[in-house]
Amino acid sequence: MVAALSPDALEALLVFYRDAGIDCAVGDIAVDRFAESDVQPVRRSADQVSAASGVVIRGQEGVGSPQRPAAITAVGAPPAPEAALSAAREAASSAQDLDALLRLVESFDGCALKATASRTVFEDGTRGAPIMFVGEAPGREEDLEGKPFVGRSGQLLDRMMGAIGLDRSGAYIANVIPWRPPGNRTPTPQEIAICLPFITRQIELAQPKLLVCLGSPAMQTLLGIKDGIMRARGRVVTYRVGAREIPALATLHPAYLLRSPIAKRQAWRDFLTIRSILDDHGTGGTKR
Repeated sequence: MVAALSPDALEALLVFYRDAGIDCAVGDIAVDRFAESDVQPVRRSADQVSAASGVVIRGQEGVGSPQRPAAITAVGAPPAPEAALSAAREAASSAQDLDALLRLVESFDGCALKATASRTVFEDGTRGAPIMFVGEAPGREEDLEGKPFVGRSGQLLDRMMGAIGLDRSGAYIANVIPWRPPGNRTPTPQEIAICLPFITRQIELAQPKLLVCLGSPAMQTLLGIKDGIMRARGRVVTYRVGAREIPALATLHPAYLLRSPIAKRQAWRDFLTIRSILDDHGTGGTKR
């Protein structure tokens, strides 16, 4: 048995976890993965569940043949990536409105991020608004509140919108990923691919007149632009959503602007472009 840590050692460990970005637990009981790897395959005549490790061990007793290693599958684990992607596409295409899509996303278990998130972060702002902002994934504050862009980044986004006569009553806001990655880590390509059908359908059902990608990950995922955000920002392209084509552009993520305030001048130029597009459509708040 491991000796209990002293208060000072425990505090140091928690500080290390915080600095490493670890701020949530993925289970109530710690699992020793190193010990799991040392377990020797044994013969099993039926499925057995290990209460200590929370895994299902499936093996088959062989007669007259070499023993095969037992396969280990976590209880409640999401389906294989191919099956999850297929299920996401089928579910997203079946949604006839945003309420139906929200229910489908909340009940979807094909992405492992859902198991570690507190809430599904689906939308904020006003449905049917002429402009839709899409970021990458929720952060800690968004995970706790269940709405996108409500932390420091969201507060800056509100000020940026306000500078061109917009607020959340005239905008619709979402993320490519509806569940917070643990420790705010970068979503994996597999996680992005599984969630992509949902955000694509969300854009289609929201029917914005202008799509704005906040940050490089959202830009690359939705617009297919591989250039860096500093080169691609502010460039108006065509985004095909269903049978429609709408203008779209990328700008710097508010979180980046909080770290690099000098870049706000580029973001301001992007928002002037946004204002101009909305004015051309005769929509979107009052010009200042």
